[in-house]
Amino acid sequence: MIVAINVLVITNEFINISDAKKMACHCGVAPFAYSSGTSIRGKSKVSHRANKAMKALLHLAAMSAVNCTGEIREYYLLKVEEGKNKMLVLNAVRNKLIHRIFACVRNNRKYEKSYTHQLA
Repeated sequence: MIVAINVLVITNEFINISDAKKMACHCGVAPFAYSSGTSIRGKSKVSHRANKAMKALLHLAAMSAVNCTGEIREYYLLKVEEGKNKMLVLNAVRNKLIHRIFACVRNNRKYEKSYTHQLA
């Protein structure tokens, strides 16, 4: 409930920020490639210019989603089993949560676990 209210306030009811990628960038969840000129490409990093309060709320939501049974937990466990860093996978889960929120708003529907596309 708190995450939903904060998303509504930050996006001004999805008027100011209507794209999930922009919201992910605003919250400091979207990774950016790091390179400097001709040097070898470094790790991708998140921006430090972020809404830290919203990032913390998304982190708590991601932790809750990872602890509950479901497809997000399965995704988390799969990526950790592959050898990915746990915080990197949590950041991906935060990004997934943002994209799911914006997909539901864009399509004007509630979230369904077993959603099937109408054309399928």
